[in-house]
Amino acid sequence: MTGAAACEPAGDPRRRVAIVLDDEIISSPQVDPSVPCRTGIPGGSTQISGSFTPEEARDLAVLIKGGALPVPLDLVEQRTVGPTLGAEAIEASAKAAIVGVALTALFVVVVYRLVGLLAAIALGAYGLISYAALVALGATLTLPGLAGFVLAIGMAVDANVLVFERAREEYGQAPGRGLRYALDRGFKNAWSAIADSNITTLLAAGLLIWLASGPVKGFGVTLAIGVLASLVSAMLITRALTQVVIGRIGPRISGLGSTGRVRAWLAARKPDLMAGGRVWLAIAGVVLVAASAGLFTRGLNFGVEFTGGRIVEYATSGQVSPDVARQVVRDAGFGSAVVQTSGDAISVRTGQISAEDVARIESAIEAKAGEVTKRRDELIGPSLGAELRRDALIALGVALAAQLLYLAIRFRWTFGAAAVLALVVDGAVVLGAFAWLGKPVDGVFLAAMLTVIGYSVNDKVVVFDRVRELWAGRRTARFAEVVNDAILQTVPRTVNTGIGALFILTALAVFGGDSLRDFAIALLIGIVAGTLSSAFVAGPGAVELERFSRRPPPRPADRRAPRRREGSGAVV
Repeated sequence: MTGAAACEPAGDPRRRVAIVLDDEIISSPQVDPSVPCRTGIPGGSTQISGSFTPEEARDLAVLIKGGALPVPLDLVEQRTVGPTLGAEAIEASAKAAIVGVALTALFVVVVYRLVGLLAAIALGAYGLISYAALVALGATLTLPGLAGFVLAIGMAVDANVLVFERAREEYGQAPGRGLRYALDRGFKNAWSAIADSNITTLLAAGLLIWLASGPVKGFGVTLAIGVLASLVSAMLITRALTQVVIGRIGPRISGLGSTGRVRAWLAARKPDLMAGGRVWLAIAGVVLVAASAGLFTRGLNFGVEFTGGRIVEYATSGQVSPDVARQVVRDAGFGSAVVQTSGDAISVRTGQISAEDVARIESAIEAKAGEVTKRRDELIGPSLGAELRRDALIALGVALAAQLLYLAIRFRWTFGAAAVLALVVDGAVVLGAFAWLGKPVDGVFLAAMLTVIGYSVNDKVVVFDRVRELWAGRRTARFAEVVNDAILQTVPRTVNTGIGALFILTALAVFGGDSLRDFAIALLIGIVAGTLSSAFVAGPGAVELERFSRRPPPRPADRRAPRRREGSGAVV
């Protein structure tokens, strides 16, 4: 039909294609001059362009879609973000990202000097690669997407820290072999832990993209992009930059000539953390009880994304107290609504209400608080809320199970089970904290939980990778002693990676709005809990579980003998 219309001259009524609904023409666009005669518009889709207002464009789209569907339409989701709130969120996110990344880069430079500066340059390349991938995919960056990039930045920093700490160890053991040898060994020895942590994260991201929907799927997409970009940044760009300069500088300027204060302090005192392993597990049990008490006594404040309903946020010219705001909304006929205030903002959360009900609430607030501007309006149908909640739980459970299965196969079943125990503690701490604080559990919180699990799993991978390496070389040593040494040797990496992440999260908490602040609080709690659980839950748990394992210690890696060269090597 469009091919036949394209054969008519421009401006001819026969060049138009009529769209008819109930015997009425609702639109008659002319076929674009670029469409060839008798070929038409391929691909099964087209677009109508012209001078439309947003309302006219929406009405036309609704009519066309309505005419094509044999069933009535139900509105299941509607999200409206005012231009002021959108601009504020973008500005807050950009400011927090710039400040957080700048502080993280400065910290890396201070700790690792010249190689740290080169790693900071590689982090800048990570940002460019990630942004280019987003633009190429046409993706929209949301708050869960920001969570994926925060985790990926942490992994990029962690990979560099792992390499530099292993290089410091190598140089401390054999300074006569030089910095280049130490750095090469650092990249080689750190690769196992980096590969395992990236594989587990990509595995989880792939499952989230496949199984989840909405914000959780967006988190998986940005996480996968960020992980691949961070891997290129740390293992390719950082390595190329450091190889160029490492042979031309001294140990002091390089940042690899000393083992660092934390490592020196631990080496001098060598605390035996595993001596009180059962005490640490008992304390973890007490923490679980406290978190469970918050869940049972206070309950979780589920957001509209998981329960369905409507949440509307207004900006007012005058400030009102929470009690006054609740009374105003109650007098408007919505006694069950949850009303909260923050500065000049008033948020109202209700069940399924119509646009007329929203207008009535707005008029009531305006009469009491002055001029009112709607900043946000989200309507989630009950069926969509249940679907999002179900898909999120399924995706989270399957992704977590796949990660732990990988750990059990890659390491030992005792390590995987110990990691499960530690992750349960980490998740319970974050959930319990949000229950006691009354914070909303919504898509933002779910993104934060996924990020916490990612950080925690990576931390356990690093610890257990070092346990496997040490145990292979000391097969007759007590397993508790091996675990203790592995934890002490990875503490410098844990401290430096954690501080780098804290800079970014603190910037989000300070400069971000309420949603960013809740996200940052969840991550701060979770990262601290995940770091501690690696040493005081996963380590002692593996020691206790290993008593029931009959599997022998791992064997040392086979060292290939150098091939014997035949002939003189001369080329004729």
